[in-house]
Amino acid sequence: MLFPTLTFALFFAIVLPISWALRRRLLAWKLFMLAASYVFYAAWDWRFVGLIALATLVNEVLGVAIHRAPRDGARRALITTAVAANLGLLGVFKYFDFFIESLNDLLGTSFPLADIVLPVGISFFTFQAISYTVDIYRRDAAPVPLLDFAVYLAFFPQLVAGPIVRATEFMPQLLTRRPPGRVESGRAVLLIAGGLFKKVVISSFMARSIVDEVFANPDAHSGLEILFAVYAFAVQIYADFSGYTDIAIGIALLLGFRFPLNFDRPYTSVSIQDFWRRWHMTLSRWLRDYLYFPLGGNRGGRVETYRNLLIVMTLGGLWHGAGGAFILWGLWHGLGLGAERLLSDLRGEVDRPLGEADIRIQEIAALHTGSRVEPWRPDPTSPTPFSPLHVRKLWLGRVVTFNFVCAGWLLFRVGIGGGTLGDALSMFGRMVTALSLDAPLVTPLLVLVIVASLAVQYIPDIYSQQAHAAFSRLTPLVQSVGLGVWIGLVVALGPEGVSPFIYFQF
Repeated sequence: MLFPTLTFALFFAIVLPISWALRRRLLAWKLFMLAASYVFYAAWDWRFVGLIALATLVNEVLGVAIHRAPRDGARRALITTAVAANLGLLGVFKYFDFFIESLNDLLGTSFPLADIVLPVGISFFTFQAISYTVDIYRRDAAPVPLLDFAVYLAFFPQLVAGPIVRATEFMPQLLTRRPPGRVESGRAVLLIAGGLFKKVVISSFMARSIVDEVFANPDAHSGLEILFAVYAFAVQIYADFSGYTDIAIGIALLLGFRFPLNFDRPYTSVSIQDFWRRWHMTLSRWLRDYLYFPLGGNRGGRVETYRNLLIVMTLGGLWHGAGGAFILWGLWHGLGLGAERLLSDLRGEVDRPLGEADIRIQEIAALHTGSRVEPWRPDPTSPTPFSPLHVRKLWLGRVVTFNFVCAGWLLFRVGIGGGTLGDALSMFGRMVTALSLDAPLVTPLLVLVIVASLAVQYIPDIYSQQAHAAFSRLTPLVQSVGLGVWIGLVVALGPEGVSPFIYFQF
């Protein structure tokens, strides 16, 4: 069941008022929400509802056993079993055929493929289940009742494509009886409206204008068209995925739940490390807390740190898809992160968040706070030097980072199409050898939409916050009418039909 469809609109029109009516009767609300979430998932394929139920039961039993185990040895054995069970489930459905194909290619054998159907969203609810049992093992959380855990794992707003919400973030909200009058409806409506526009209009326009055609047959297109197809895909995947999570966060807000932010203007990043602080943030934090830190993080020597970065990002690429192109995409980012850290180590720089010295943002913030920040002078409260030279370095970092990320997106898009490394290298080669101004697909409208989609990420957050606050002050009736008009505009600008979200297949 896709969010931007009439089917989901009817589904949610039934679920929302019943949810509000039952919110003060917690047991009834949990049973209803679990049933609604299973209906939502069954609309895709009812057979896999049992898979979520099985994952729920297994992880709840193991979580309770880990919590009650009297000895550390028993607890380690149980958490190993829990992680292995979850990864085994993911491996069978997502990677079995990939490993069989790889084995056949390596050994020249001809083992048959199982042609297993990939359950939508399995990577997301599997990672949530792992975080639940690991948090219990670390004593960062305690087991919750089976019904609570079932609602958490199946909660439909984030079930099939994230964001990856941890039990420690979800459970306290589950126990809060929040009345409808305290729901952040204004912010929710704006998130849903923006998400619909990004998915239905921007993402679909990029795909149908250039991306699908060029990646389907790159040899028939010039290097300039391939270059713009890569830039267009960068916009498409951001609009597609962030659009989905915006809608998911908005729907959750209407139901009384706050989800963590999943994107923070990623194409303004000044480094690859900064990019992963802004892109798919819930996955980045998951990989950091449940893989990078257990491997040792940066607590060892330089070699161990670089090794851990490569392992984490390569496995992150494999998580996205069972294919060599996805693994290379993860390896590409791992190498980039390692190179950045090496340069930072050689310069003796301290690891800290980047991008805090943007002149325009700082000056606008100064205007709104009333503080005095003199142009082109260091701000003593900022950890980053504030000078024309540093600003030029920031923008150079942004340009380099964006193009590095786009080179990775080429690999990623080839992987989505089932292509190989050879296909990706051929496209890289054509961007140089077939460079030509003969590019009929690169229209002025396409260039305008790409530039506008990137430029809008540089608008300071303060304006977005002001818009949310102003919209929230409107009456619910005005908000509803505004959303209805906006949906009409989205339908008018968007193509016929709604293509699946890209991340559904992961």
